[in-house]
Amino acid sequence: MLWLSRRGLGFLHFWGGVLGWLIWALSPTYRGRLAANAALAGVSRSAQRQAVAEAGRLVMELPWLWLRPADALLGDKARWDHPERIDAALAPGKGVILLTPHMGCFEGMAQLYAETHGRTHGPVTVLYRPARQRWLRDMMVTGRRRPGMDAAPATLAGVRQMIRALRRGEAVGLLPDQVPADGLGVWAPFFGRPAYTMTLATRLAQQTGATVLLLWAERLPRGAGWLMHVSPLSEPLPESDPGQVAGAALINREMARLIGEQPGQYLWGYDRYKQPKPLAAAGVAGPDAA
Repeated sequence: MLWLSRRGLGFLHFWGGVLGWLIWALSPTYRGRLAANAALAGVSRSAQRQAVAEAGRLVMELPWLWLRPADALLGDKARWDHPERIDAALAPGKGVILLTPHMGCFEGMAQLYAETHGRTHGPVTVLYRPARQRWLRDMMVTGRRRPGMDAAPATLAGVRQMIRALRRGEAVGLLPDQVPADGLGVWAPFFGRPAYTMTLATRLAQQTGATVLLLWAERLPRGAGWLMHVSPLSEPLPESDPGQVAGAALINREMARLIGEQPGQYLWGYDRYKQPKPLAAAGVAGPDAA
């Protein structure tokens, strides 16, 4: 892994494309899920082929993102398309909720925010689900605890950590198309099919008054880096949403809108429509955590 973290992005993305097709060829389950999810969204065959390679590039760029030297700034390879939208969202001092789908280089979004805004507006706190493998869990924690960036586990303590960050006027980051544990979401349409969807983003916004921004990181060709796209919600979250279904449905529509901008970079192989897993017996954020 350390050796890969010292390679150039062009090298990593080339072999990542090869890896993506290798995984596609060797896993009938993955191959079928990718095709079914993409077809449900009306994705063209050419975009599906791109998505196969992009998934492998996502895997191969992770060592560079997580383990590269401290002086190797992400900003040398990435830039915002509309940084002023982030500045405007931070201005009221109520915090910002950054929502990013499993699209492009989603791991890089928080790192770039930490470099460009962490010193002046406080760190960004990202929610993560610890990996089962110890070596991978340790590498994830190392990569996600960089200057200007904090990691919050998907537990009650982690949710409280995010609330405190928002109340300090800081930013938090979530992957709203990640399937939460049972009891932490609601069923809402995603490309016309019910998908179990987290309610944490809407509850955080309602409780703190934080601004919600939508982000995704476009992976540029030939190892050129990434262009980070920033946009507001196309419509406001509902002020009154007792069951959180309306808010979850709105966020799913917003994620679908982002994905439609570049469907070839979405992770169609992710099992978005699976049944949620039961809550762990202890330490996991319950539905009233926020």
